Amino acid sequence: MAKRMRLNAVEMANPVQDNAGLWLYPGNRVERYKDLDYWIELAQTLERGKFDALFFADILGVYDVYQGSRDTAVREGMYFPINDPSYAIPAMAAATEHLGFVLTASLSYEHPYALARKMSTLDHLTDGRLGWNMVMSNLDSTARNYGLEQLDHDERYNRGDEYLEVCHKLWEQSWEDGAVVRDRINRIYADPAKVHEIGHEGKYFKVPGIHLCEPSPQRTPVLFQAGSSDRGREFAAKHAECIFLNAMTENETKFLVQDIRQRAERYGRNPEEVLFFPKINPVIGDTEEEAQQELHNLLAYSSPEGALSLLSVWTGVDFSTVSSDDLLAFIRKGEQRSGTNYLFEFFKRNGGDEEWGIEQLSKYFAFGGVGSLRVGTPEQIADQLEQFMDHTGVDGYNIAYATRSETFEQFVSKVVPVLQHRGRVQKEYATGVFRHKLLG
Repeated sequence: MAKRMRLNAVEMANPVQDNAGLWLYPGNRVERYKDLDYWIELAQTLERGKFDALFFADILGVYDVYQGSRDTAVREGMYFPINDPSYAIPAMAAATEHLGFVLTASLSYEHPYALARKMSTLDHLTDGRLGWNMVMSNLDSTARNYGLEQLDHDERYNRGDEYLEVCHKLWEQSWEDGAVVRDRINRIYADPAKVHEIGHEGKYFKVPGIHLCEPSPQRTPVLFQAGSSDRGREFAAKHAECIFLNAMTENETKFLVQDIRQRAERYGRNPEEVLFFPKINPVIGDTEEEAQQELHNLLAYSSPEGALSLLSVWTGVDFSTVSSDDLLAFIRKGEQRSGTNYLFEFFKRNGGDEEWGIEQLSKYFAFGGVGSLRVGTPEQIADQLEQFMDHTGVDGYNIAYATRSETFEQFVSKVVPVLQHRGRVQKEYATGVFRHKLLG
């Protein structure tokens, strides 16, 4: 029996994600991120396609490493301006019945006492369909605006371990089952003897009291995480139920899946209950030629400066100071480490790399990094997804978009039916809360 392919859609409440420059593409409705109607329509489209969840990526700062300035990010509408996505979730939940919602929230800047209440509230309002993407914010621009010093990489994760300890105490230990009695005769809504102070006092947090919310359908939201460093993988193995892999190639993906599952087993967890979701960007055509032409059209609008700005934040290197030879060496080093990338091969077939300048080379990152692009007919993309899944052990995909609305509509109407026919994507939702739908 074929392994079920779980599907999440990746969105952000801003004009442009990783696809720098494509806000100019004809018909790309980037401005709709401000419209509640858009989010409701998207949720309904995804539920029609039997997607498992809508995954909201988010950041709390501005990309300002490239040229030491925020100007490129502001000019390109790239991750900026950005709204708080949490406010749209109840409206989307009211318009759907099964779709899950994964909210990114920072462990670095939101206190666990307040965040636990927010997550419980949203889990109540979605009837148990909430997930939390746990991030250790690394943007210096964010730290500055909170008036804080940036913790070093491993210290952020050490603090994160205690953060999760506080949250679990609030969600799982503060209120006993049966604490809410709603006894109208004796005027008791909740039994005080069954509501407990958590008494937490640690290195980073002091939270003595009780959780402000009565237990939500899941108590703890489904926990997502995206760190791929050694310390990040250790954190994921200890805490996360779902891992978001950002634009990884087949070799890298297989390594990360095996490594994190082995670490999870050392924590006494069932490694098969840790799910992995690499990000993909599908470019779909009714014929292969049509799909290739669509890719050409998209790349014509990509922004070299925008792509290098993204790359600068991800690597910590200001790529405005890098020559085309240095950038080509950077790309080749990545290829040697992780295997051949589709987009690199695409460019080599269309002129060779010896004539490339910065503008051509930067398009290698036009869709947010190596390994995420899938181009072809619905059947070809389904083939690619199945093959990658079977070879790496992942459990599904986070589907990103080239253009707002159109990519998701095409994937739901053209690719999902192929995968359903092959027994890969569910035709009906399971009953129960989000965690049960994902894990059984």
